[in-house]
Amino acid sequence: MNDWTERYSRQIRLPQIGEAGQRRLLRSRVLIVGLGGLGSPAAMYLAAAGIGHLVLSDFDRVEVSNLQRQIAHCAADLGQLKADSARRTLLGLNPELQVTALDYVLEGEELVSQVREADVVVDCTDNFPTRFELNRVAFATGTPLVSGAAIRWEGQVATFDPRRPGCPCYQCLYRDEGVEAATCAAEGILAPVVGVIGSIQAVEVVHRILDTSPGLCGRVLLYDGLAQDWHTVVLPKDPACPVCGDKA
Repeated sequence: MNDWTERYSRQIRLPQIGEAGQRRLLRSRVLIVGLGGLGSPAAMYLAAAGIGHLVLSDFDRVEVSNLQRQIAHCAADLGQLKADSARRTLLGLNPELQVTALDYVLEGEELVSQVREADVVVDCTDNFPTRFELNRVAFATGTPLVSGAAIRWEGQVATFDPRRPGCPCYQCLYRDEGVEAATCAAEGILAPVVGVIGSIQAVEVVHRILDTSPGLCGRVLLYDGLAQDWHTVVLPKDPACPVCGDKA
């Protein structure tokens, strides 16, 4: 048994993955936008699972208030760019992977190019304008988008896959582009909640790459950490959606 089959042996034992599936993961490319509370666990689990090329996009720097929940960074990284700090962490976990750090605002044609080159995009951002733009580019390029959000004791995950007929997009969930998001700085956030949501995002990425399950296409998974309860809401495609609707 060679090194990679030993490293990923517990995944290879899963009948839905096997050696062929693990090879596909090792050949895959995933773009993660935002390396904060959600992006940290998502990126770390994807690195551990053997995603061959991780592209990390974040232009912020590590602040002391981040250390409560953004586990890809440590005290020694204070003041450093999050993309670079996360890259070091991921290569420490799995030095065999390719990790590209984009430590500036990803926009315009470069955003389109990066989304097009990715097998899956992971939305770990914290503002609606970026989420809406990622959604538009993902549907324009036919790239699956896994979106997560968390605040206070709650979180949600949904997957939007333009390749699947009838699958809605992010703007089917939030029609108003002028809405303002609540922030963790203002509202607070329990540290493990972002770990729960980011980990589920990582599972959804694997589903999209291997096509092992429809996953959360057409559904929103809601987590209530205060009540320790889960709910699933069906999200139909909006025929009037300006991004994926009939007249888009």
